Amino acid sequence: NLTIEKLPIEKKSIVADIGAGTGYYTFKIAPKVPQGRVYAVEIQDDAVTYLKNKVGQLDIKNVTVVKGSEQSPELPGNSIDLAIMVDVYHELIYPHEMLQSIRKALKPGGKLLLIEYRAEDPKVEIRALHKMSVGQVKKELEANGFRLSVDGEFLPIQHFLLFEKSK
Repeated sequence: NLTIEKLPIEKKSIVADIGAGTGYYTFKIAPKVPQGRVYAVEIQDDAVTYLKNKVGQLDIKNVTVVKGSEQSPELPGNSIDLAIMVDVYHELIYPHEMLQSIRKALKPGGKLLLIEYRAEDPKVEIRALHKMSVGQVKKELEANGFRLSVDGEFLPIQHFLLFEKSK
């Protein structure tokens, strides 16, 4: 999986998978951060229960399931190196509040990765409200104290947008 290969993570990284769903990314990232931790953040109770059960079944020691809210991932300040949101950002009801909370949770130099379907590409057969353009994302993120550090266009139909917490 190209996305996983390109993640800016090391053995000790602390990663938050925000909007983890069934944990597809959570469980792929966990073995890559053996001395680190992955927080699988979900706001829906059934997803939280599902993830907790899966962590137990797989007996994974470095995954913590966290019940977030619509405005915050409910993570401690200065605690994470990387937050990822895969096809989640456009769904946020409170993007400003969520970005501010994520920014607080990130360590200095922490990064936020957004993967979103490309609005610019008419061939991407996904409803427009599920797509975003780089310009749109960049504008919203910069307004919330992030700057774009990598615009990776190596995925066939998605943007890989890595933001850094601005000073």
